[in-house]
Amino acid sequence: MARCFERSCKEGHVTGSAFLLSFDRKEILLTYHRKLKMWIQLGGHCDGESLVHEVALREAIEESGISELHLLSPIPFDIDIHLIPANSKEEAHYHFDVRYIIIATTKDFICSDESIELKWVPLDKVSHYSQEPSLLRAIKKIYNFVLRPR
Repeated sequence: MARCFERSCKEGHVTGSAFLLSFDRKEILLTYHRKLKMWIQLGGHCDGESLVHEVALREAIEESGISELHLLSPIPFDIDIHLIPANSKEEAHYHFDVRYIIIATTKDFICSDESIELKWVPLDKVSHYSQEPSLLRAIKKIYNFVLRPR
């Protein structure tokens, strides 16, 4: 259903998240999100784009200012479904968040208007910044299934 990629799909819609890792894969770039007032990964709405890995890349570039990024795989490593509470602009709805690992070529970033702050955080210190269960679950998956030596 193509509507699922549009914000106008009131029941819920697909979003794309970028777990933006440093080149050595030891740190993640987190945003202190201006609206949500919490540390989370980069990402955003598809706004009609059905290639969700492209959405994740676009959002990572827009929110970090880092233009040279590399998608680890076009296959998502995680999907999270979460309820967005109602606010003055919209009713409660779901985000079907498709998550990708993206590798940065530099640690030099530019903070966008969507963030109060951006910070490179060691993967083993993410829990010092956020207790958001879906973020911590994703970090554990990155350790256990993606970065673990084979």
